[in-house]
Amino acid sequence: MDEQRNLFLAILLSLLILVGFEYFFSPPPPPQDVQDVTVSQEAGDGGMAPEAPILESDGGGITPAPDSLQPTAAPTEKAGRTRDEAISQSGRVRIETPQLAGSLALTGARLDDLTLIKYRQTLSAESPAITLLSPPGAPQAYFARHGWSAGSKGVAVPDNKTVWRLSAGKVLSPGNPVTLSWDNGQGLVFAKTFEVDEKFMFTITQKVKNTSGEEVSLYPYGLISRTDTPVTLGFYILHEGPLGVFDGTLKEVDYDELQEEHRINQTTTGGWLGITDKYWLVALAPNRATQVNTNFIYANVKGKNKYQADYLGAEHVLAPGDSAEVSSNLFAGAKIVELLDAYTATYGIARFDLAVDFGWFYFLTKPIFYALNFFNRIFGNFGLAILALTVIFRLLMYPLANKSFRSMNAMKKLHPKITELREQFGEDKARMNQEMMALYKREKINPAAGCLPMLVQIPIFFSLYKVLFVSIEMRQAPFYGWITDLSAPDPTSLFNLFGLLPFDVPIFLQIGVWPLLMGITMYLQQKLNPPPADPVQAKIFMFLPFVFTILLASFPAGLVIYWVWNNVLSIAQQWFLMKKLDAPAKES
Repeated sequence: MDEQRNLFLAILLSLLILVGFEYFFSPPPPPQDVQDVTVSQEAGDGGMAPEAPILESDGGGITPAPDSLQPTAAPTEKAGRTRDEAISQSGRVRIETPQLAGSLALTGARLDDLTLIKYRQTLSAESPAITLLSPPGAPQAYFARHGWSAGSKGVAVPDNKTVWRLSAGKVLSPGNPVTLSWDNGQGLVFAKTFEVDEKFMFTITQKVKNTSGEEVSLYPYGLISRTDTPVTLGFYILHEGPLGVFDGTLKEVDYDELQEEHRINQTTTGGWLGITDKYWLVALAPNRATQVNTNFIYANVKGKNKYQADYLGAEHVLAPGDSAEVSSNLFAGAKIVELLDAYTATYGIARFDLAVDFGWFYFLTKPIFYALNFFNRIFGNFGLAILALTVIFRLLMYPLANKSFRSMNAMKKLHPKITELREQFGEDKARMNQEMMALYKREKINPAAGCLPMLVQIPIFFSLYKVLFVSIEMRQAPFYGWITDLSAPDPTSLFNLFGLLPFDVPIFLQIGVWPLLMGITMYLQQKLNPPPADPVQAKIFMFLPFVFTILLASFPAGLVIYWVWNNVLSIAQQWFLMKKLDAPAKES
C-alpha cells in the first residue's frame, strides 16, 4: 500500500507540475533580409561568395496593377500598411485550390498571401478563415521566396525587389502551373514555375539560361521570413518556432533561443526546415539528392523581431550557352498527420510527420492517433473513438488489472491485521515494517501488484493528452451535447449552475460536468480499494478526487472523458471480480 500511495502522490505531483508550467510560466548565404548589413563568406570551391543582406527586407512593394498582371515601378517603402494595402502594392497571380486561397506576388516572386479556407479561427460560422501568410509591410509579415545567389561580384540576380513577368499560365491551381520570368540584362534569363496540389504542397522549379559570353557561378536558395514574434501558448510539451529534420534528426529551436544565438546553421542531405505554429506549418524541402547549407536567423530591425529559415544549395557553374534547373518543395498549411506521411512517401521528404510534436512518447502517441482516426472513421465522432480505444486498452490490460484487483482484495481482507500491527509496533517503524513484510509473505501477497495497471496508465494518459493537444484532427472536433471541441476544456461550470445563471465564471472556477463525473467515479473507485491504515493518509486520499477534479477541469474534454470512461470500466471490472472472489468465501 505504501508503494501505491507513493505512486498516486507522484501522479498528483506530475499533474501539478504540468499545470504549473502551462499557466505560470560555408557557401554564400542566401539573400536574406536586413538591409544595409552584409556578410561575405568564401564559397566551398574556393571562390569568393557574394555579399548579401542578413534578413529578407519588408520593402520593395510596387504600385498596384488592378487591370493587368504587368507590374510598374517600385515606390519607396511605406510603413504601417494594413494587410490589404500591402497586398495591393504588387501585381499578383491568384492561387485557387480546394484548401487555399491567396496570391503570388510578382514583386520578388514571393508566396506571401495565403488563407486556409477550410479552417476558421473559432467554431462560429461567421469566424474568419485562418490567415497563414502575409506580404512584407503588412502586420506580422510571413512569406516564402526562392532564388539564386551569385558566386561572383557584378552578376545581377533577382532579389526581393525584382519585378517578374508572368510568361505562362493565369491562375495557380492544381494542374495549372504558372511561370514567371526575368532578364537581368547581362545575358542571364531566369524563370520560376510554380505548381500546387489539392492540399498544401507547392513545387517550385527554378531555371536559368546563360546567354552571355562569360562563365557564371550560381547557388539556388529558398527562405521563409517571419516578422514579429508570434503569440505562442508557452506550453513546455509543445514546440512552436523554427524546426527541421537534418540528416534524419529532428532539431527544434525556440524563439528565445534563436534570439540569443542569432544564427544557427548546419548542413544536410535531404530533410526539411521551416517555422511551425501549433497547428500550421510553413516548411522548405530542398532537393533531396544534394547537400545544402541551412540557417535559422534572428535580427532586430527598427524595433521589430525578424526570423528566417533558409537553405543554400550546391553551386551551378554555367558556361556560355549552358542552363541550369533545380526543383524544391514548399509546404504551407495544416499539419494533418496522414497528409504529412503521404508527402514523405510521395516527395521523399524525410520524417515529415515530426512537424507534429508527438514528443518523447512518439512510439505511443502516433499509434494512438492512428487508432483514434480509425475508430473515428467507423463511428464518425472522435469522442466515441476515445471511448472505443479505452475499451481496447482495458482489454489489453485485463490480465494485469485482474492480478491487481486480486491483490487489492486480499489487502482489504488483511486491513484489520495491518491495523493491529500499527497499534502494536507504532513507535518502532523498523519492527512494524518487518512484521508487515512477514505478514505479506505468509499470505502470499505482493503489495506493489496494485500499482502495475497505474504504471501502465501513466504513459497512455500523457500520450492521449499529447494527441488531443497537438493534432489538428482533434481541433474543434465535437462530441455530444455541450462538448463542441474535444481539444478544449469542458465549457460548463458548477459555479453558475452549468449555464443556468447568467454570468461567466473565472477560468479557475470553470469546473464542468465531465470533470465532476471524473471526481465522482474516482471516489467510487477508491471505495472499492482497501483504505490506508494510517488515518492521516486516509484523509489525504479522501481529498484526491477533489484535487484531481480541479486539476483536470482545465484539461481537454476528450482526456477527461477518457478518464471517466476508464474509471467506469475499472469499477465494473473490480466489482465483478470482488463478487467472484467473495462467492466461495460465503459458500464455505
